[in-house]
Amino acid sequence: MSEENKDLGDKAEEAAENAKEKASDFAEDAKEAAQEFKEEVKDTFDPKNPESGKTVAIIAHLTLIGWIIAIIMNSSNKTEVGSFYIRQTLGIFLISFVLSIIPFINLIGWILGLVLWIMSLIGAINESKKPIFLVGEYFQDWFKAL
Repeated sequence: MSEENKDLGDKAEEAAENAKEKASDFAEDAKEAAQEFKEEVKDTFDPKNPESGKTVAIIAHLTLIGWIIAIIMNSSNKTEVGSFYIRQTLGIFLISFVLSIIPFINLIGWILGLVLWIMSLIGAINESKKPIFLVGEYFQDWFKAL
């Protein structure tokens, strides 16, 4: 019996050493993978990378909740394109809301808001920072803190 216990103890010790070795290998692999991921994220969300701004710009057009998400995304890595369309979309939302409150102009206000929103969304998809007509430059000036 004691010899069986000795064999079991040796096997347990060997298994523990193998487990420690595998855990150490796994930890090294995890560190390497994390480092690669960090490098990849830096390339993807580089403020000078127009693709990262394009994503924020498109999300900003997806309802008020999307606009809030875009602000959060843009706050960590500000991009010119993202900030531009966050300001544009806020202005479009505000104009649509204000015009919809006025009783006889509300239908025209919603249609105008929809047209401005579509024009802005097309600009965001094409990554061109073209302000919407008449009021786009004002939005950039008024909301420059965003």
